[in-house]
Amino acid sequence: MRKALFILIISYLGILKSYAQVTQFDIDSTKFRKDIALQLDSVFFKDQESRKQYIQLAQNGADEKQLSVTRSNMRKVDSLNLIIVTTLLDNEGWLGPQDVGIFASQGLFLVIQHANLATQEKYFPMIEKAEKDGKTLSSNLAILKDRIAVRRGEDQLYGSQGFTDKTTKKKFLYPIVDVDNLESRRVSMGLPPMDKYLPGWDLEKYKMDLPEIKEAVKRLK
Repeated sequence: MRKALFILIISYLGILKSYAQVTQFDIDSTKFRKDIALQLDSVFFKDQESRKQYIQLAQNGADEKQLSVTRSNMRKVDSLNLIIVTTLLDNEGWLGPQDVGIFASQGLFLVIQHANLATQEKYFPMIEKAEKDGKTLSSNLAILKDRIAVRRGEDQLYGSQGFTDKTTKKKFLYPIVDVDNLESRRVSMGLPPMDKYLPGWDLEKYKMDLPEIKEAVKRLK
């Protein structure tokens, strides 16, 4: 089949579950840069597999020694993936699903999403342009904006980033800008409603918990 219409729904693994926007890409696989596509497909699956292993261990009650080894392995995978991805981005620019396929292009984003703040800030303009050009998910851009914001100590826009309080072990969302208009911002970026993203979400409870959340964020520093 020369042309195919793909629908992508990708779940990101983390403390909180996040759902990517459903986007349709009109893709002609005969135009793929196949050598790069194969390389980035491998990047994508290595990124996801390392995180899946860690989450499964944590959910099954693995001890800290096991978790530490798995975290170390995950960081090694991330470091190797980052070399591949930044080299490609610097030499080729952004490669969308139309260029290399869905998983390969998503691999580019995930590696930057999991990189350090300086790397995220460097490539953010490229990802912002890619979203405008229809070459990456709008929700990717939203999630990266949030991640950069919380790393800078700023409030997030889309409510995608969560953390666990070091003291109480409670799970919270980082503080959110103008939370009363959160849902409309999420819709604008193709993100699902908060009660789908985070079962049990209660806006009024979030507001009541906000002082506790802010104190918990201070303890993360």
